[in-house]
Amino acid sequence: MAGGAKARRLPRVVRERQMLDAAVRSFARHGYQAASMDEIAELAGVSKPLVYLYLNSKEELFTAVIRREAGALLGAVAAGVGGPEVPPDERLWAGLLAFFTYAAEHPDSWVVLSRQARTQGEPFAGEAARMRDGIVRFVAGLIGEAAAEVEGGGGITSRDVDALAQALVGAAESLAGWANETPGVTAKEAAATLMNFAWAGLGNLMKSERWSPR
Repeated sequence: MAGGAKARRLPRVVRERQMLDAAVRSFARHGYQAASMDEIAELAGVSKPLVYLYLNSKEELFTAVIRREAGALLGAVAAGVGGPEVPPDERLWAGLLAFFTYAAEHPDSWVVLSRQARTQGEPFAGEAARMRDGIVRFVAGLIGEAAAEVEGGGGITSRDVDALAQALVGAAESLAGWANETPGVTAKEAAATLMNFAWAGLGNLMKSERWSPR
């Protein structure tokens, strides 16, 4: 009884964090459909009725998980990038390193965001899409800044910037999944691989050196 009384004195925000942490592990392990509210409650150290009391339903719990994890990822990337006084290439590098580091240090979170959320239909896919759109806008801003520093901008149009940002984020998402599943690959190695691949091409574009088919 004393243990139960002590548990009830925990602030609601702490209890909810425990439930969301448990839900991330369960959803990553089993997927949305197979994840059990019983297991989530057990992992969180609470009763199943308390999970429903706080988070209403499995759907709302999964939505809350996606929003929290997406916010944490976006926050990590934004925090990792320096201010406008930092050169664009270094800002892009810092953003990529923060992205891959987060994915490596929070593999369950990355599985939920990159796989589970996108395969369960609405409203979950929409939540994941909003996260991705936020990252794309951020990367597009960095590419646009880099182009602006070059006289004439290398002939890069706003459409080029948007397309390059989409391509870079898509590559980062795929590479993060591969890196997490490949023993020995570090976040720094993955980030450097993509940075070398992307910046070499961007550098040519800045100099108006575009590839074209023969």
